[in-house]
Amino acid sequence: MSVILATACALVYGTADFFGGLATRRSQVLSVVVLSQIAGLALILGLMSLLPGAYSDAALSWGLAAGLSGAAGMVLFYRSLATGVMSVVAPTTAVTSAALPVAFGLVSGERPHVWALIGVALALGSVLLISQDRSGGGRSSAASVLTALAAGAGFGGFFILLSMAPHEAGLWPLVGARLSSVSMVALVALLTRRTLRPGPGSLHIIVAAGVLDMGANVLYLLAQQDGLLSLVAVLVSLYPASTLLLARKVLGERLRAVQVAGVGCALAAVALIAVAQHL
Repeated sequence: MSVILATACALVYGTADFFGGLATRRSQVLSVVVLSQIAGLALILGLMSLLPGAYSDAALSWGLAAGLSGAAGMVLFYRSLATGVMSVVAPTTAVTSAALPVAFGLVSGERPHVWALIGVALALGSVLLISQDRSGGGRSSAASVLTALAAGAGFGGFFILLSMAPHEAGLWPLVGARLSSVSMVALVALLTRRTLRPGPGSLHIIVAAGVLDMGANVLYLLAQQDGLLSLVAVLVSLYPASTLLLARKVLGERLRAVQVAGVGCALAAVALIAVAQHL
């Protein structure tokens, strides 16, 4: 079940990032982040009655810490999407965000089956293949890649910190995460005197990005509670595949043969990890 949940999470994350990238081309980054996070908070509060959990200070605290890390990653990620090539930025962030939880899981004592580890290597390799795009060059592209790496570190911290919350907490860690992230980004906007008003015609895109992002967070939390962090995080890191395909379909970004091969490797990685779960 964790493989199915994590794969679904990757698809939803990729779609959310696509909408977020579109929104940052019409509105300021902080506006997109704050408003999308508020939309996500509204969704999670609505889901509390459907997926109840046991409240605890530990659950809320780990969630608050995860939210700060995730918010930093989100701001950096949306900025890199706004200045770089979407089909390069998303995979770069994904590799970094997957590497940290994998390392943490292995250091913490997780020992996946050998076929699962092969799937992990294949998944990380597929993300690198998907990121092969030479359409964006120059200094701005290099800067966007560096920003994407920092964003990946923020997302990786989000996954690790969220996994530390008690499993019986239900959605409470996500409530804490969203409260801290909204507060932090709103404070940054206030201190820098940035407007939170969305650009013309962008509010519905921002709301869609926020709702999809929170939906993916719920899927991740459920997947992580049912499986190993080192495997779930890798499957979730495959989200650039859906971002890439949407960018190709909607924005007309060229899909190179090596990127198609990367998508194929991603599918093979999911299959290997799924098979390993039953060995």
